[in-house]
Amino acid sequence: MTSATTPARALGPPRPPGFLRQTLVILRKDLLIELMSGEVVTTSAFFGLLVVIISSFSFYGGPASKRLVAAGTLWLSIAFATVLALGRAWQREREEGALAGLLVAPVSRAAIFAGKALGLMAFLVVVEAVVIPLTALLFSIDLTVMGPALLVVCLLSTPGLAATGTLFGSMTVRTRARDLLLAIVLLPLLAPTLLASVAATRELFGGVPLAELGDHLKLMALFDLIFVSGGLALFGTLIES
Repeated sequence: MTSATTPARALGPPRPPGFLRQTLVILRKDLLIELMSGEVVTTSAFFGLLVVIISSFSFYGGPASKRLVAAGTLWLSIAFATVLALGRAWQREREEGALAGLLVAPVSRAAIFAGKALGLMAFLVVVEAVVIPLTALLFSIDLTVMGPALLVVCLLSTPGLAATGTLFGSMTVRTRARDLLLAIVLLPLLAPTLLASVAATRELFGGVPLAELGDHLKLMALFDLIFVSGGLALFGTLIES
């Protein structure tokens, strides 16, 4: 009886891939495209470096004030790099009907959001890896002392930035004034995470230990939870509207 039922099971319809598998497929697609072109990371990283360099010369006021300015300069460059990377990443989906092909694929909308958010987060991690050492060099920040704590701040803030950008960047895909709409909608929504990150980094550069930054870290974690869960729930509605 076992041998008779086994072929029948084998001939049944294949099971669709799970959520994690679908997410990894979307992530792999974006990473492979970026590895071949390098346009998102290259343009975003150079733009972030330019912001840091200009700010270091513009706001120079001695060693004391440089540390106060360093936190704002760091996250301002990351914020601008996020908007630039987001625009370039979604422009790929608009070209040659790539977005239409993605939407008709047997992939859940939540998996598309998760995969693209992880891809954007990977791009931002590369940008941060370039921008943070230059900021430390120009603003006299000792990363051997403050680096681990700054890494914790980045790990808590980057998912929120990526999730927010992916969710509301999808609103601009089919609009003509997408750059204007992206700036109007996205930047205010990035503000809570950015303000918490700037405040935590400023205190950190001022000598406050990481253990005393619990309120800022909890606030960033809360924004991560809100925007990630909101993205998983609302991405399908926004991308198809």
